[in-house]
Amino acid sequence: MRKLFLLTIPFLTRNTYIFLFSLLGLIYIIGLFVPLIDNDSAHHASIALHMYLTGDYASLVDQSGDYLDKPHLLFWLTAISYKIFGVTSFAYKLPSFLFTILGTYSVYRLGKTLYNNEAGKLAALIIASAFAYILANNDVRMDAILTASIAFACWQLSEFIHHKKLSKVAGAALALAIGFSTKGHIAVFVPGVFVFFYILYRKDWNTFLDWKWLLLVILFGVFISPVVYAYYLQYNLHPEKMVRGRDHINGVKFILLNQSIERFSGGMGGDAKNDYLFFLHSFLWAFAPWSILTYIAVAGRIKDFLQRKEEWGTTAAFVAVALVVSLSGFKLPHYLNIVFPLSAVMTAVYILKKEPGQKWILTIQLVVTVLLLLLTAFINVWAFPVQKPWIMVGTILLLAAVFYFIRSAAYSRLQKAVTTSAATMALAFFLLNSNFYPRLLQYQAGQALAETTKGKADPADVYIRPHSYSASYVFYSKSMFRPFNDSLLQTGKKVWLLTEPHYLEEVKNEGYQLGTMYTAPHFRVTKLNLKFMNPATRDKECSQMMIVEITGKK
Repeated sequence: MRKLFLLTIPFLTRNTYIFLFSLLGLIYIIGLFVPLIDNDSAHHASIALHMYLTGDYASLVDQSGDYLDKPHLLFWLTAISYKIFGVTSFAYKLPSFLFTILGTYSVYRLGKTLYNNEAGKLAALIIASAFAYILANNDVRMDAILTASIAFACWQLSEFIHHKKLSKVAGAALALAIGFSTKGHIAVFVPGVFVFFYILYRKDWNTFLDWKWLLLVILFGVFISPVVYAYYLQYNLHPEKMVRGRDHINGVKFILLNQSIERFSGGMGGDAKNDYLFFLHSFLWAFAPWSILTYIAVAGRIKDFLQRKEEWGTTAAFVAVALVVSLSGFKLPHYLNIVFPLSAVMTAVYILKKEPGQKWILTIQLVVTVLLLLLTAFINVWAFPVQKPWIMVGTILLLAAVFYFIRSAAYSRLQKAVTTSAATMALAFFLLNSNFYPRLLQYQAGQALAETTKGKADPADVYIRPHSYSASYVFYSKSMFRPFNDSLLQTGKKVWLLTEPHYLEEVKNEGYQLGTMYTAPHFRVTKLNLKFMNPATRDKECSQMMIVEITGKK
């Protein structure tokens, strides 16, 4: 089928693309050295640390015991990275960063396959500068690898539809397996919807009957077999294991059938369960600064859907994900990342179809840019003022780049809308990665205590009572979770307890005698509020976490 007519001359010069991707690459690299956030990032890093320290690569284990939630791939890649680079934030984040590069390239190839080279290049720039896409390399969970696998799968599947090559079948099977082995069925669902509707759009009915689909399924089964076997070893061979109050867990059935069902039904929790507009408002900031243009592009595609003006694959997959997320009983903002590759392609195509002098698109992007700059100034001028000279110099240079793109007569209005938006994201995340996150995470007690007690309290002697777990302490002390109990005092060795003030009172009331104590300010940095952001009231919002020596019991 003939590709849509789009701009075929370069939308931006090669040097402009190199400059913008270099700016974005800089902020991604700085992000590799930002400490881990004491929530999912440090938690997942600690699961991989348990693998690395014990040599048990089949079992997923966290502070609660056996971990029955997500598949193994992120943890395996991280444990391998630990072996090569040591147990560091950089080592944990590196696999996701490498997959982000693959994902960005896959978006380029997907846009090129569906439309043309200009669509591919612009789509790659759009996704590389999207807020939550960059954030997925700071607060690293499964999302960077999952998003990359979806982009890779959609690219390989579209190439297979065009050329019917066996190599594309193998590539698609591998991509689907990588995604499944990272987050489960959603990694297959999104490319599946995409390819189904793309074939319908092309009216390529014989493709549905191609025997190579069977080969794809077989290869997919082979590629996911290590994860399925690991679940078999951890759970099917150990029916006595308890997770969330259940035993006799069929691990193979869980990963092949139940994992996504539990999440969709809300069986694994979710504060936004009844927020049916969750996708609509979360996507606005998650895909900033491009989200408004994406919504306009999708609305136009839905309106003209039956007229077949544009391919159906990206549109259908976007709408399907929006419906699934909206109806799901378990909603989190980073779940939206899976639709970013398709969003980037649709947005790029929408921009390329417009006249170069299009004023209102520039107006929208300038409004978004100003809002981002104001928010960046609020964080880095008032809440956590920049102190280091090199950060100030970098900020001035990046701000100069933003204003250059706004003022330069060398760019059309449409080009300014794109270049200014991308440069603004580079500026915003330069300040976030070099100033805001490092200073914010000083209020994350686990890491601070690991550094303070180094050489003073052996991590092998530090134990934890329920409700006081700190994944960042476990990770940065390069130790494992050890629950506290009375019998430890019989061993004659030093015993230290990681706890918090209100639990420390319980310890005292139970008759434990305390010795040396190390403390650090503590705040749940994933739950920011205005009082904490305000330097004048920040200390009052912080609690404490401490490591205290237990010398005996009355």
